Amino acid sequence: MSEKKVRAQYEQLAPIYDLRWHKYITNTLTFLYNWEQIDLQSTVLDVACGTGEFELLLLDKNPTQRITGVDISEKMLDIARNKCQDYPNVEFYKASANSLPFANHSFDVVVCANAFHYFEKPLVALSEIKRVVKPNGKLIILDWSKDFLVCRICDWMLQIFDPAHQQCYTQKELHQLLISADFKINRAAKVRFGAIWGLMVVTALPY
Repeated sequence: MSEKKVRAQYEQLAPIYDLRWHKYITNTLTFLYNWEQIDLQSTVLDVACGTGEFELLLLDKNPTQRITGVDISEKMLDIARNKCQDYPNVEFYKASANSLPFANHSFDVVVCANAFHYFEKPLVALSEIKRVVKPNGKLIILDWSKDFLVCRICDWMLQIFDPAHQQCYTQKELHQLLISADFKINRAAKVRFGAIWGLMVVTALPY
């Protein structure tokens, strides 16, 4: 199972994750925060939340934002919980994107940053997100894009050498997955961070 491999990898990486990826995390999550301003009253679900860095960004602007983070790595979640321990309005759960432990129409905004390429069953995950987002809510995805040559090369190499990696998508492929899961594309862009990282971002609305 791919999730077992991803979990094992990030259980091992957790103690050094923030230090190792500090610049990348800061640049990409700050871009994501600025891309789609999240209303102060919105309930937010962060799928594959990692060590809780996006939560800190939101809380810095609005300490009362209601945020829920899910991840499959307990050790990553432990770090996130420690960072956000002073905020009773923030909760973290160990859960798969394929089976979110929440009622239908629970969240105004669902965010998935830098994780979609790990999803073994992307349509299942998108269907679960569609289930828990409110009818007037939105989904925001930020992930690597195969529209950039370096990312195509990285994707090919990771599929050979990294057992946790599934695949990257072009912007067109990601949009088609979203449409297949009954989302409509609201706005989208591609952005480069440095010489290596080519990413895409999309805000999608449920039908």
